[in-house]
Amino acid sequence: MASITAKLVKELRDKTSVGMMDAKKALVAAEGDMEKAVDYLREKGIAKAEKKSGNVAANGLAQVAVDGNSAAIAEINSETDFVATNDTFKTLVNNITDLIAAQKPATVDAALELKNADGESVQDMIIKQTQVTSENVSLRRFQVVEKTDSDVFGHYLHNGGQIAALVVLEGADEATAKNVAMHVAAVNPEFVSRNDIPKERLDHERDVLKKEALNEGKPENIVEKMVEGRLHKFLAEISLEDQAFVMDSDQTVGQYVASKGGKLKAFVRYEVGEGIEVEQKDLAAEINEQINGSK
Repeated sequence: MASITAKLVKELRDKTSVGMMDAKKALVAAEGDMEKAVDYLREKGIAKAEKKSGNVAANGLAQVAVDGNSAAIAEINSETDFVATNDTFKTLVNNITDLIAAQKPATVDAALELKNADGESVQDMIIKQTQVTSENVSLRRFQVVEKTDSDVFGHYLHNGGQIAALVVLEGADEATAKNVAMHVAAVNPEFVSRNDIPKERLDHERDVLKKEALNEGKPENIVEKMVEGRLHKFLAEISLEDQAFVMDSDQTVGQYVASKGGKLKAFVRYEVGEGIEVEQKDLAAEINEQINGSK
């Protein structure tokens, strides 16, 4: 039998918002496997599907730059939001993203070697910013997106660059593409359409939903209809094409784009700090330690 630690129980509670005893029981049943424990809770109707969201803990800005048929979305991090809102940092972010869009490097290491018109590399620009602010500044990630002459880009920055979204539509116009980018920023889809969702993911979700319905005591003859209905709702949560459009919930995003003569092609969404974990500090303990250390 796997050892079920308090830390493991807390992690499951944070993921599912269930009670301590339910979390421990699920982990025991799953022999300590976190994903199986989440499925166990869902099948029992105790917890809904875990929302996929990273731990947003880092600071910085995301930006989008367009250069002809190429566009770049990038995230540059700083240690504090004070530095992230500084004009010199904003200028750095803009300059780096412009260079990436224009020169299309393949990796972060290659991007750091890019040079501006003055011969200054991205790495040198970052080092200079670090020296000025006394904070660690880094180019965390970027993606270069290409389009054809018949496609359009749309992009949107939320809260000055805390969230950035870049969209490519086939046909339609830039105003439509920007509206879709705003939707992507707000709703955070995972896939462009249901056809992009891996079969294993759909099969797994269908199996969990079936067990959940059976455990609710529903008759076998209506379980399949229930599963398909709930699966449709699941698709509407993760597929951009199937999501209710934020500006008009009477139609899906796919329907909205089609009404403008276009088709969804691709999107990228960056939220600053997503997936980065930092040490959570106990402020009271930290202050107490400082006081005792100064005696």
